[in-house]
Amino acid sequence: MKPRRWLALLGFGGACAAAALVGAYANAGSKRWYRSLSKAPFNPPDWLFAPVWTGLYALMTASAYRVWRSPASQARTRALRWWGAQLVANAAWSPLFFGARRPRAALLDIGVLVAAIARYTGAAAAVDRPAAWMMAPYGAWAGFAALLNEEIVRRNRHPTPIRDDTHAHR
Repeated sequence: MKPRRWLALLGFGGACAAAALVGAYANAGSKRWYRSLSKAPFNPPDWLFAPVWTGLYALMTASAYRVWRSPASQARTRALRWWGAQLVANAAWSPLFFGARRPRAALLDIGVLVAAIARYTGAAAAVDRPAAWMMAPYGAWAGFAALLNEEIVRRNRHPTPIRDDTHAHR
């Protein structure tokens, strides 16, 4: 692979890793708070989220790389802009939900995220159909995550504030 291609692949992977790190940082002090929330009976166990997101970020990286590798065009530029938009919405969710402890605001963000994923997927299909299909698991997971988020909002109308784990013993 040519150095320019390696740099592009690393760039897309680095952008996804940065979004993941933002999420991990936002989650760090919210374990007690999150455990205290009433969740849907179909809420997956906590251990499942990291491996699922690792796979999804890998697919997002590969999808963006495939689109980038396509010949330069307005369609390619549009697709990559939507890819960036969905990644920004993705990175905003954890700070809203866990960091600010604002599930309603996070629910609005995830609505934007699902729409941006759909827009990217449609734009990517015009450039590289396999790249678009790579987004199917992510779109499905984001839709499921929106349902989980909505259930938390619905079941926790007046959640009791809980101090974060890092400051609980002061």
